[in-house]
This record gives sequence, structure tokens and C-alpha cells, in this order.
Amino acid sequence: MTSSVRLLRRAPDTRWDRDDIESRIVHVLARKMARRGSGGYGARSAAQVTAQLHALFAHQGLRDVEITQLARMTGGASKEQFAFTLQHADAASPERMVLRMDPWMGIVETCRGREAQLLKAFAGVVPVPPLRFVDADGEHLGQPGLITGMVAGHTAPTDVTAKAVTGVGIRFEHWIERLAPQFVDNLARIHAFDWRGAELSYFDAPAPGTTQAALRQVNWWSRVWQQDLVEAEPLVTLVERWLRENAPVCAQPVVVHGDYRIGNFMFVEPSGDFSAVLDWELAHLGDFHEDLAWCVQRLFGTPRDDGELLISGLLTRDEFFRRYAAATARAIDLDTIRYYEILNAWKCIIINNSSACRAARESQSHQDLVLTWMAFGSAVFMAELDELLRKVCP
Repeated sequence: MTSSVRLLRRAPDTRWDRDDIESRIVHVLARKMARRGSGGYGARSAAQVTAQLHALFAHQGLRDVEITQLARMTGGASKEQFAFTLQHADAASPERMVLRMDPWMGIVETCRGREAQLLKAFAGVVPVPPLRFVDADGEHLGQPGLITGMVAGHTAPTDVTAKAVTGVGIRFEHWIERLAPQFVDNLARIHAFDWRGAELSYFDAPAPGTTQAALRQVNWWSRVWQQDLVEAEPLVTLVERWLRENAPVCAQPVVVHGDYRIGNFMFVEPSGDFSAVLDWELAHLGDFHEDLAWCVQRLFGTPRDDGELLISGLLTRDEFFRRYAAATARAIDLDTIRYYEILNAWKCIIINNSSACRAARESQSHQDLVLTWMAFGSAVFMAELDELLRKVCP
């Protein structure tokens, strides 16, 4: 019996450095684990948020601070968001602002400092909310948070009746002609940005000409799976191994937005001009193919009347790739696209089937019902992952 058990044991695979994860990501994941088991998390009251804002503004040296019209914002599944108006002694007039704060746990654990650095870096490059304040480690707000100016606009047309949840299934109809070119052009500008000259101290760049960009993503989400696992899923383990064995080389890292899709951009009416690219919390330095592959996920598309899927409700897959290649002069490698489609579907399973489930089960978020609902999305990504794997592993 003893010898049989030995035969069944498998020595750890040492071919990969599983600890090669950006230092700031390691920090925020460790912070999450330190809070685990500390009890349930309750949604912040208006009085609590007001007091926390006063603490932050006092640290910033603002005088005669008045915070009014504070209201909780709907939408999103990972952050608590509040709108408020700020007036202080040095302000010419009151300003409407948005506060994004971390609960104890959400569907993703990310860094407000990274998000703030990107908003500052991309101001004037693509439309982004103007950064006002950041408390990267929650020293004054109690939990990490950032504050931006309020941006006018909508994520869905007001004259189209079809509604959606978290941006999924929005129909743009007559707005497509105006929005589609901007959708492509702004992604092209993000990938063309010279990040080496920007203040991105919270980021660790992968080495160009190596597989590090891909493997760091695998390491990041593999660690999340290990930390937040609720129920084992053999497919997740199988795909992780495939991702490690087939990681593509990234010639030149770019800023990868990480969640560039329907629901994460705003536009104003009636012009249709983009007013903001939102939700930079998953952004990192990596392969531009990763963003393209994220865009084309089935869940983030909207079926046209003839059944063909429109990427982010705007373009067919072929048209999206064609316009992006024309805007960037980049050669799109379809094998690399396929790799990142698999990685992204695998990552979404981890987000929905481990982090969302655990946060809801342990009452670590203010969004228990939304997180529970999101867990059902795993079935969509499981089916997509199965289909993608059959194409690369016939």
C-alpha cells in the first residue's frame, strides 16, 4: 500500500516561478488574506463616509470643508461608490465628485494607487475621470479609495429601451456609427502610450521578448484561485497547466486596460463623444493581444438581429481586428489571441467561481446578492473555455 501511494504522488513541477507576481499585487492579496475571518462587512452609512472624507481632506490640508449631497451610486460589483459635492476654502466653486472605496473583499482585489497613477498618466491621452485624491492603503478613509471629478455621460443610450446589468447586453443601434470608431481609437491610444516616461511606480514591467507578461497573469490568478477557492474545479487546474506550457512571447509590453468593454466607457448625448474610459483597476503592463481577447468574449458582446455577435455591441470580430490593425499598424497574431481568450475565460471563472462566491458566503462585501448572481456567470465562461480548448487541443 505504501509503495502504491508513492507512485500516485506527483513531484511539484518546478519549471515555472509561480511567485513571479508584481509586488503591489502580492501586497493587496496579502492584505485581503489578513482581513479574512474578521467578521462580516457592512455597507458604509452616509455618516461614516462623510467622517472618512473629512479625515482625508484634513490630511490634505483643506480648510473649511463642506461635504453635501452624498449619495450611494449603483453599479459595479467590486467597489463601494459614492457621489458627493465638495466645497472648501481654496475652491472657486463646489465640485461634484465620485469616491471609489474597497470593501473587505470583492470580485477582484486590486490597488487604488495603481488606478490613480493610470488616471493621472492618461489625462489628455484618452478621456478619463479627473483624479482628485487617492488613499492607496486606506490610511485616512479606513479602506483604500480614490476620488475623481464627476464625468457627464452615459454607458447606454437613453433613447434605446433595452436595458442591461453591469454593461452586458447593451444595444447601441443608431449610435454604433458614432461610437465604434472611438472605441477602437481609444484602445489604440492606450496601447500606444509611452508608459516608460510616466509615473507608474506601483507597476512592475515584464521583460520584453519573453513569456513573462503572460506567466505573470497566470501566476496572479492562480494565486487568487488558491486563496479564494470554494470548490475544486478540475478544468481550472488543467487550463492553468496549458497556459503555462503555451505562454506566448510579448515583444514589447504596453499598458493593458484589462477590462476594456461594453459598460466601461461613457459618452455624451447628442454628440456621441466619449467622455470617459472607466474601470482601470485591472490594468497592468503586458501584451496588447490580451485586451483584444478580452473585448471579444461572448458575454461582453451583443447579438445583432441576424444572430452575429457584435463586440461590445459595436463591431463584428473581423471588423474590430481590422480597424484596430489599421489604427495601430500592429500585426495581430491569431494564435496569441486564442491564448489570451483562454486565459481570460479561465480568469473569469476564477473571479466568479471563487472570489465572488467566497466574498458573498463570508459577507465580506456590501454586494452579497450581486456577487451570488455573478457566480452563475461561471457557466458561460466554462462553456466558452471548453469550446476554445477543443480548437487548440482537438
